[in-house]
Amino acid sequence: MKLLVVEDEKKLLENVAAFLERKGFLVDTAQDAEDGLDLALERNYDCIILDVILPGMGGYEFCRFLREEIGSDVPIIIITALGEIDSRIKGLKIGADDYLPKPFDLRELEARVRALIRRNQLRSEPVIRYGPLTYDSRSGVFSCSKKELSLTSRESSILELFLRNPGTVFSREEITDKIWETGFESRSNIVDVYIRYIRRKLEAAGILDIIQTVPGKGYGLRRLRDDG
Repeated sequence: MKLLVVEDEKKLLENVAAFLERKGFLVDTAQDAEDGLDLALERNYDCIILDVILPGMGGYEFCRFLREEIGSDVPIIIITALGEIDSRIKGLKIGADDYLPKPFDLRELEARVRALIRRNQLRSEPVIRYGPLTYDSRSGVFSCSKKELSLTSRESSILELFLRNPGTVFSREEITDKIWETGFESRSNIVDVYIRYIRRKLEAAGILDIIQTVPGKGYGLRRLRDDG
């Protein structure tokens, strides 16, 4: 699961990002709203953690732009030292999904992030099936014939990307941009290595040739045969 944290206080930003990464999330960060918006428009996030008081464009304006101008429904948690009830109401009215006053316990932030992501996934597709492969977004578990597959966080993110975009072929650069953190300097074969790991685990579960390689383009799910 991929998160964006927008917070101008560098130490807090680093602490939040490091904690969430230890919990298995992939985290991008920005210290102002403009950089945060650029990332939000370029990439798909499962949740955005947003400070209200930011240099330049504020957090409320950031949230309003995503909701009204872009039509994004990505879950947003507002974090702020502004504890007044009016501030909380304002954030929720313009489209934030949750509000966490500073200072906060990182464990509570994690719990709120997971709850919002789970709720958002349930509204869309709680269970995705593609041939013999099943993905339950509520638990984050991939399975074949009810047997759970043991995938790393990054392997799961890549396979989920393919499952949610059947028929789409992603280049190595697109996969890197969507799955790895901002600023990651990709080795030329890092995506190939992870695809090989995923294929081995799928084959061990009896799922053969579900991921196709399109020469000169990239990777995606192979079209299922219509036996009807």
